[in-house]
Order: sequence, then C-alpha cells, then structure tokens
Amino acid sequence: MDLDLTGRHALVCGASQGIGRACAVELANLGANVTALARREDMLQRLVAELPRVHPAQTHAFIVADSGDTDGLRVAVDRLAATRPVHILVNNSGGPPPGPVHGAEVAAFLDAYRKHLIANHVRAEIVIPGMQAAGYGRIVNIISTSVKEPIAGLGVSNTTRWAVASWAKTLATELAPFGITVNNVLPGSTKTPRIEHLVQVNAQKSGTSVEAAQQAMEGDIPMRRFADPSEIAAAVAFLASPAAGYISGINLPVDGGRTRSL
Repeated sequence: MDLDLTGRHALVCGASQGIGRACAVELANLGANVTALARREDMLQRLVAELPRVHPAQTHAFIVADSGDTDGLRVAVDRLAATRPVHILVNNSGGPPPGPVHGAEVAAFLDAYRKHLIANHVRAEIVIPGMQAAGYGRIVNIISTSVKEPIAGLGVSNTTRWAVASWAKTLATELAPFGITVNNVLPGSTKTPRIEHLVQVNAQKSGTSVEAAQQAMEGDIPMRRFADPSEIAAAVAFLASPAAGYISGINLPVDGGRTRSL
C-alpha cells in the first residue's frame, strides 16, 4: 500500500490543537511538508518545532489566519499557494456552540457558515489550480457524524455540517476528471477541548458530575470510549495518500460504531 507523501505539501487548518494538530503530525510522519494554519501563533510555533521530519528535505511552516475573516484568510492562503503549491488540503475548524435549532439567531448560522462552508470554499478555490498542475490533489474535510444522524443540542452545527457535506460531494464530482479527490471524515466524540466543553454542558443540564456526564456519553458509543485525535488523523492521512486515489465523494465515520445508519 502506497502511503508515501514525500514531496507533497499539506495545508492543515485548525492545526493548533485537537484533531487538526494530530492530522499535521500524521501527515508529517508520512513524509509530507506541512503548513499549519490556525489563529494562535504561539501554539503553531510549538507545533512546527515538534513536527516529525522523516527525510532531510522535509520542511514545515505555519501561517496565522482566522477562518472567520474571509478576506484575511484569502490573502494568507493565496500567498502560500503562490510560493508552494498545495497538494493536500485538510479543512478543519472548531464547531459552532451547542444549542437547539429552534430559537437560534440568524447571526449564529451566518457565523458558522462563514467559518466552515465559506472558509473551506475559499481555501479550496485557491489551491485547486496547483493540484491540477501537479496531477495530484486531496481535499479532506473534517465534519461530523451529524451528516448521517443529527445530534441533539447541536442545531446550528448539524445544519452547517450538512451544507459542507453537500458542497464536498458536488466538488468531488467536478474535480474527479483531474484526479483530485474530495472526501469527508466524520469524527465521533473525540478527546478535544470541544468534547470537554460538551461534557460540561451536559453535566450542567443533567445536574450530575462531569465524570458521570462523560460516562453517560461514552455509554452511547459501542466501543465505550471517546476517540483519540490520532485515530481520526489516521483516516485523514489514508485519504490523503496515493493509496486512496480512487476514493472520492464519501463520508467516512470514525466514531467507534456509534452511527447506527449505513
């Protein structure tokens, strides 16, 4: 199986922590040159210093950008692509705040769409020409199992994730003739700051301890545990590899068996 990414350049978004950070590490382990994108420069500096270098020519870098600032994001990614064509794009951003869809403010939807759907589209539009020129392109979007089954209490997030999935499926069809794949990875509950926040929210709602709330959430997962970010990153890295060249337009749950639908 060909998993070698030597000479490929990966742009990993939301890379300062959690799943994004794990993706940057895994892609670097496969030989890719990684550019990490996030808002916090201090965390990006530490990440780049710690990323694996498995061959002498491998180099890593970072760019500071905010997915909510469309104009600033476009400038930052445009500058990067003009210097180093991007072969692998990992679209990843923190999810919208929890809450029901009924009563959600219009501003919450607009903010979520801008940080996810619009930001993904802006980045993709900039890097796709370089992928076409190289004859190699992988776009992997980190979204959610809510694409298959809406998650209670995540109304704005559920809605936004569906929009991203539909965008990705459409883009996959359009880019297939160029050998560029577009896929979605759907993480289940994963040990990240976001899941810690959701556990706390559930604990407050139920009037139980954080430990009890976490046990209840884990009890809904057949494997009875949250995922480690590295387990999500492994799926992303495979989809980014040469071995996955004939896989496109899919939603891949990585959720310990929690999603009941096919």
